[in-house]
This record gives sequence, C-alpha cells and structure tokens, in this order.
Amino acid sequence: MSILPAVIRPAPRATTTVQTLLEKHLRREPIVMLTAYDYPMARAAEDAGVDAILVGDSLAMVVLGHDNTLSVTMEEMLHHARAVSRGARSPLLIGDMPFMSYQADAAQAVLNAGRYLKEGGMNAVKLEGGRQVAPTAALIARAGIPVLGHVGLTPQSVNALGGWVVQGRTAAAARRLIDDALALEDAGCFCVVVESVPSRVAEQIAARLAIPTIGIGAGPAVSGQVLVAHDILGLFDRGTPRFARRYAEVGEAVTAAFRAFRDDVVARRFPGVEHAYTMPDAEWEALVSSNADSTGSETR
Repeated sequence: MSILPAVIRPAPRATTTVQTLLEKHLRREPIVMLTAYDYPMARAAEDAGVDAILVGDSLAMVVLGHDNTLSVTMEEMLHHARAVSRGARSPLLIGDMPFMSYQADAAQAVLNAGRYLKEGGMNAVKLEGGRQVAPTAALIARAGIPVLGHVGLTPQSVNALGGWVVQGRTAAAARRLIDDALALEDAGCFCVVVESVPSRVAEQIAARLAIPTIGIGAGPAVSGQVLVAHDILGLFDRGTPRFARRYAEVGEAVTAAFRAFRDDVVARRFPGVEHAYTMPDAEWEALVSSNADSTGSETR
C-alpha cells in the first residue's frame, strides 16, 4: 500500500488550441491564461482548468532574480518550457521569445520560434512590439507557428519606455497602440496581449480586432485575463503590481514552514520515530555481532 495520500485529479480535458480561443472569443466567453514556469505550477494550472499557460520571460525576475526580463536566455526559456510541457497537456502552451531572440534577424527569429515547438513542447510563441515586429511575426506565422502578440507596456523595451509606466495615456499614444495591435492582427497573430494601458484604450483595441485580446492591467473589456502565478500566490518578494490580485499568501506560509523545520531540527524534535526506518532485530544482532568479532580480530 502506498504511504502517499491519495490525490484526486480532474478528468483530462480536451486540448486547447488557438481555434479554441477564437471560438471562446466569438462566444464572448472569458479566456483564462496563467504565466507559469515549472512542472508543479503547470500541474496546478491544468487542474484549475485554465485555457492557456504562458512560459513568460518574466521568469528572469520572478524565478532567476534578475532586475528585469532582459537577461534571460533562449536556453533558459527552453529549459522552463520543457518543465511546463511535462506538467500540463490540455492548456494551450505558449513560449515567450526572450530579448534578442527575434529582434536582430528575422530568419533567426523563425528558427528560435521553431525551437519552442520542437524542443520546448510549446504550441505557440509570444513576442513583444507592434508595427516594428509585425513583419517578423508574419514570417513566424507563415512557418506554421502560432504567434501571440504583445502591445502596451512591453518589458523588453523598459529602457526605451522610460521605466515600468502605463502606456497609451494620450490620444496620440493610444492611437499608436491601436495601430500596433491592428498590424499584429494583419501579420497573422492569433491573439494579442494588452498590458498596462487605460481600460478605455484597451476596450477600443478589443473592439477593433477580430482576434482575442488578453489583458494584464488593461481592464475588463478584453477577451480574457492573464496573471503571473507567483503574483496570484504572493510568492514574489518584490511586491505585487497594481493590476494583480493576490489570491493567497503562500510566500508567508512557505517561510513559516521553513522556520518551523529549522526550529524542530535545532530542538531535536525532528526527525521523530515516525520518520525513521527500521531493520529486523535478527539482522541488527548479526551486524552487532560481526562488528564485535571484527574488533576482537583487529585487537589480536
């Protein structure tokens, strides 16, 4: 009999595809996307019934401890993509194209996008930017790789944008965001993430596009929402963005558990008898006897 507690997992769902998301959008059913980076989180996201999992380049900050998203490499992204793909089968899996994996050379961008499908187990890729990256997005899409666009606050451009600031607050800036989103749709993107823009601007973008829009700090009028798992759980120690909602304080619970473990070890309360393994008395007596014989022989 197993010593592990029984875990009841939901019955497997049908695999989500880009067409599934479009159909939900057309039926006006909200799309639920979660950003996650490893096997346990992917398992939990699948069990929760999310539609899509984004392996975001935000792992540079959330998991690897960098100050921004620019430092993460393609190899690191693929490493985490593989972990997520082993944990979730039914959600649509999307790999985030890291900084400089698609900006410098369009052919290299297609190859890197293809690696996500061949090596990372992803179903689609995401890239940041509007009209300037639309030609690259079109090349990737023509290669048969679904592309998720991303406009608004694009973290890979944080230096050019002047920091982590809301985008589209003037009429001219909002017009540029709308044009960027339309360019991505024309390039063949199946969906567009809209990040950190005024709700009214996001509503205008959603109204102009035939494809779904996924908001993060973009209000309720878009087709769906995405948040980072660690923000939802209170696991990121640098604070929670205004647009995120913390549904749990797992970070505090983790620290409390580690502290309790430390205290038990120092006080010799752990491990207890229930945590130890035994051996048959006869085998123990044979070992003691052999040790005694060996000691006596060495003495002589």
